[in-house]
Amino acid sequence: MNQTTSHPGHPGDEAEERFHITGSRAIAFTLAGYARDGERFSALFDEQMFLTTLIEVDTDEQELIFDFGGAEALNQRLLRVGHCRLAGRPGGVHVHFNISQIRQIEHEGRPAFAAPLPRGIVRLQRRESFRIDTPRAKPLRFFIRQPEGQEIELPAFDISITGIGLLASADPNLQAGQLLERCRFRLPDDTQDIHLAAQVQHITHTQSRSGARQWRIGVHFLDLSAGTENRLQRYIARLERERNERA
Repeated sequence: MNQTTSHPGHPGDEAEERFHITGSRAIAFTLAGYARDGERFSALFDEQMFLTTLIEVDTDEQELIFDFGGAEALNQRLLRVGHCRLAGRPGGVHVHFNISQIRQIEHEGRPAFAAPLPRGIVRLQRRESFRIDTPRAKPLRFFIRQPEGQEIELPAFDISITGIGLLASADPNLQAGQLLERCRFRLPDDTQDIHLAAQVQHITHTQSRSGARQWRIGVHFLDLSAGTENRLQRYIARLERERNERA
């Protein structure tokens, strides 16, 4: 997943943040979350539009199933066209993706659409807060559980409500686009860990003149609850307030 972003200078900056979610597992995980929450999307095609609901992700067939619209003529037109853009605002974040090879199926006794999973998902949002450096003396510790069972612990160097920057002094054995299904970290003064899924968006390897090697890893949070976002907002606001007090 690639991220293109400009870093604002204050919390009120309205820069747009764009995330490209890629990789079949990450795409399936994200769309399954939208389907579970009953999110509404607009199907846009051939200068036409109707509202639909994501029903489920068929992981065996690698297909997205979504509901017929209310107008049969538009449903049939979409089947003839065979492709569309689905756009919605789950959690207030603008999301869109393109699908093709759309066909009609029967799902639980009702007609529905099915299509191969998209190649990518674009998320756009106005940033309500900005990426801020986290304390270096006592850094946040981010834990990643690998599929084979071992857990990696990495310190954070910055954070936003959409992701976190991590440091590694040895090769973390991670790849850009990799889905991290079991992650956790704890904010200062919290008594419970935040458990979440995430995706690696980029890894940058650097080497100092002394030969010291370092990996900087950008991780994007997936499918955060509103409560978790609020906890992150409060923490980021506190960091900003403390930074202003020191200035």
